[in-house]
Amino acid sequence: MSLFLFLLLVALVLGIIGFAADGLFYLLIIGALILLADLFYVAIRFRRGGGRHRMAR
Repeated sequence: MSLFLFLLLVALVLGIIGFAADGLFYLLIIGALILLADLFYVAIRFRRGGGRHRMAR
């Protein structure tokens, strides 16, 4: 779950920088691609279901 949050944060930061800075539109595109890859990763993880869940002690 921490990987998902980290990639979400990276995509958000790149998107904001790409939108705000003139001439750095490619960062917005990279941020969008990272966001799509992150959502795909989460969908695959949740679709697989839970065979291995950590037990809280």
